Amino acid sequence: MALGYHGKLYILAFDHRGSFQKRMFGIEGEPTAEETATITDAKQLIYEGMALAVDRGAEAGATGVLVDEQFGGNVPTEAHEKHLKLAMPVEKSGQNEFDFQYGDDFGAHIEQFDPDFSKVLVRYNPDGDQEMNARQLARLKTLADWLHAHDRKFLFELLVPAEDDQLASVGGDVDRYDAELRPELMRRAIEELQNGGVEVDIWKIEGVDARADAEKLAKQTRTGPGREGVTNVLLGRGASDEQVDRWLRIAAPVEGFIGFAIGRSIWWDALRGFLAGDLPREDAARQIADNYLRFVQVYEEQEPA
Repeated sequence: MALGYHGKLYILAFDHRGSFQKRMFGIEGEPTAEETATITDAKQLIYEGMALAVDRGAEAGATGVLVDEQFGGNVPTEAHEKHLKLAMPVEKSGQNEFDFQYGDDFGAHIEQFDPDFSKVLVRYNPDGDQEMNARQLARLKTLADWLHAHDRKFLFELLVPAEDDQLASVGGDVDRYDAELRPELMRRAIEELQNGGVEVDIWKIEGVDARADAEKLAKQTRTGPGREGVTNVLLGRGASDEQVDRWLRIAAPVEGFIGFAIGRSIWWDALRGFLAGDLPREDAARQIADNYLRFVQVYEEQEPA
């Protein structure tokens, strides 16, 4: 199977686990069965918003969900039945260092749910802890090799957190780090992972503030033999609509970008309102659908004709 992915891809991401149960529900540690049921219902509501967006005209072939096994409930099955693209995470939640959620049994879990894309979230700074980077790279190569040996697609979410000295070099200004340092660090991280044999079909990457940086990143993801079909989607980082809109408008016209995988920016406020009793379930789902469809419109308005 050729490396890469062809076609548009607009993913609603709600595979958050540790951070979700803590920040949305105030639950620390392992949730009880009752707490798990509450969290699972919340994720079902997010999916209801996605299903409503499809009923209102979202293109099923380009529309997808990213949801976890732990709290996803019936969402993976319902997504398959509705012919949505399904992505599911492989990584252990809330870890600075990538490792497998289910250890050596990761393959069995992937085959059980049969997602279109297996996703990892990885924090990798090329100037960071070199021993940790090497351990992560080895595990990621194991996963990439297994996925491609089984004709499966690899969705790689790359985060490049600032090292202390990097942040200090821009006066502790996170915005300056994002604008001045992070784009090149992202490119280097992608290059190191590629050189380490980690072959990715779709890179899920943080937005950048300059088109030249988006072009540089897209070019790197396709550098090297067999990578001509590799593509990229943008993540949202839970940012404001205005910031996410800006990132989408910068990346959409760039060859190699095919869409987005956005989560909290779409569903956080609606879900909060529902859980607080301020928003009926149907209205919360409608708000999620509205937000999702609006981001699709923003992206498609910037695509080359």
